[in-house]
Amino acid sequence: QLQASGGGLVQAGGSLRLSCAASGSIFSISVMGWYRQAPGKEREMVADITLGDSTKYADSVKGRFTCSRDNAKNTVSLEMNSLKPEDTAVYYCNARILTRTGRYYNEYWGQGTLVTVSS
Repeated sequence: QLQASGGGLVQAGGSLRLSCAASGSIFSISVMGWYRQAPGKEREMVADITLGDSTKYADSVKGRFTCSRDNAKNTVSLEMNSLKPEDTAVYYCNARILTRTGRYYNEYWGQGTLVTVSS
């Protein structure tokens, strides 16, 4: 139900934009966001955004990354600037979705998109 796109190879200091679209029988999406997992490391939260557009960022990306969402299109984006080699990871979109037939919000993950930042 979550399809991410936009990863790729970029030089340090460059920019990339990730996008993720939620599809299916969606009634509401409370929180959308991005996580990443670097080789040999645990998955970590990068940024998320609530239905009311309140955002939260990992300290390591504050001031460089911007998370936004389009509630009409059920999409979330991550604008990444001033990229560093340590930003290299597989990025996963995440959303808490209430379906039209569901009673509770459930957590969904996208398939992951690789971001590689060369030095």
